[in-house]
Amino acid sequence: MRDLREHVGQLLIFGFEGTEPSARLRSAITTIRPGGIILFARNIVGPRQTRELLKEARALAATPVFLCVDMEGGTVDRLKAVIAPAPSAADVFATGRKKLFRQHGRLIGEECRALGFNVDFAPVLDLGLEPSRSVLASRTVSARPKETVTYAKEFLKGLSDAHILGCGKHFPGLGEANLDTHHELPTIKKKGRRLWSEDLYPYRKLRKELPFVMVAHAAYPDVTCDRTPASLSPKWISEILREKIGYGGLVISDDLEMGGVLAGGSIEHAAVETLRAGADLFLVCHNEAHVWATYRAVLAEAVRDKKFAGLVARAARRVIDFKKRHKELRRFPAVPSERALRKLREEIARFSASLAEASA
Repeated sequence: MRDLREHVGQLLIFGFEGTEPSARLRSAITTIRPGGIILFARNIVGPRQTRELLKEARALAATPVFLCVDMEGGTVDRLKAVIAPAPSAADVFATGRKKLFRQHGRLIGEECRALGFNVDFAPVLDLGLEPSRSVLASRTVSARPKETVTYAKEFLKGLSDAHILGCGKHFPGLGEANLDTHHELPTIKKKGRRLWSEDLYPYRKLRKELPFVMVAHAAYPDVTCDRTPASLSPKWISEILREKIGYGGLVISDDLEMGGVLAGGSIEHAAVETLRAGADLFLVCHNEAHVWATYRAVLAEAVRDKKFAGLVARAARRVIDFKKRHKELRRFPAVPSERALRKLREEIARFSASLAEASA
């Protein structure tokens, strides 16, 4: 039973309230032994405070921990108040200069590393298509798949230069979604052949460069013949992403507290079904009660269903093996000096200022 509990814990990455390691957070980490934690702006007050929070969380865990953040630049920038605002992917791509795409990734990676993170849930691989423009805006770089790959490939190299693991999102693509998956489940009526040549193109071309792929809460009825979200779909995760595309990294659900997935059932159901569909990890980003509820639901299902328990064990082994292979996770980065942080802020400011000139 202890091994089973540890296996289930490795499949969960969770968020929490507060800016310091409370007794409740310590209890959650030492009991659940999660695969990772994720911080948001609500958790981040300053560089020293953020590092101490991550360092203690890491020390409480029995195995290396994914220390995660959503850091894209532009509208999704959790670190702008503590280091410096980073430009959006769209603004960087507008320059047309590959070296700046890589520099964008490196600067964002250095921000993450300076605060103690080791995983950045970026870049966005969704295509910049008209239906999603009001939702995704400057988070996408192009309506053209090849251009999206060009930017993302360099951005990932930049993250790697800073010793940060990246994540492609939101598989299989939200470019045609006119609803925000945080609140509703989009239904994307697009034939499989077009999805393969357009939205899936970045995942096909970058399958060996992506440490993580995050799966979206969106329905694709022309592929699955129903309105099951991709995040709960064996067709999408096991058959298309794993088998047809040949992706061998870690697959993670988007946040299971989002309206796009909860439209079809409870969060406990979603946690079980995303794993049954083939995901290795699931995200619960906010509510402490939901963290415990999903952990207990997956554990209970594994006790009840031996086949599911085997699936959980295999996913946990993939997560643990992945952690062993990636040196970024083995040691906490050295404390940056105030001078180093100041230089990083200045470099980001110069980089942002240079974009208009570069795209002219």
